[in-house]
Amino acid sequence: MEGIVKRYGQGPSAVEALKGVDLSIYPGEVVGLIGPSGSGKTTLLQCLGAVIQPTAGRIFLGGEETFHDRWKIKDLWALRRDRIGFIFQAPYLIPFLDALDNVALLPMLAGRSNAQARQRAMELLTTLEVDHRARAQVSQLSGGEQQRVSIARALANQPPIILADEPTAPLDSQRALTVMKLLTGLAQTYHTAIIVVTHDDAIIPTFKRIYRIRDGKVYEESGEGGTANQ
Repeated sequence: MEGIVKRYGQGPSAVEALKGVDLSIYPGEVVGLIGPSGSGKTTLLQCLGAVIQPTAGRIFLGGEETFHDRWKIKDLWALRRDRIGFIFQAPYLIPFLDALDNVALLPMLAGRSNAQARQRAMELLTTLEVDHRARAQVSQLSGGEQQRVSIARALANQPPIILADEPTAPLDSQRALTVMKLLTGLAQTYHTAIIVVTHDDAIIPTFKRIYRIRDGKVYEESGEGGTANQ
């Protein structure tokens, strides 16, 4: 992201939620995004995820310019489906599909055959050690298993970036650290960039780089807490 601005409203009553944000995430890297409520975290994540349109600035994804004062990609739904993975605080799995088909659905929508999509889904469930629950309905999965299925779903189309919004919020400290270890390993294995929005102090030491957002401005810090630049 380069110089990203997001303004709501017009004239004197306009509110600038993002004020010229610069941010970079690289393949295989897990970066933290932290800040108080109302600081602009959600707006930033929605701009990154092509959910809302920034007012100004530039966004590059995998070397391709996707936004420059307007979206350069015509089909934003396909962009989100194929090139951006989402992990939420709640799993948001489809209740009438089993674990395997919850993961396979996105590759199917992207044009893969049912067999190819399910093979990809099973590979991911195996990596995440929930392949033995592949045919279980969502209601039969534990909270931890549902979360792992949602992570597999985010990886299903091999996106270059995953946006994780408070993925450890419902977990105790030990399980939260386990999830972060898992995400770090997956990022390196699949060369995926992952940005994690969090309020969880327990996982902050796991990040090598942190972006701290305050009043619509972003400040980069090292994982040890030393401020690097604005």
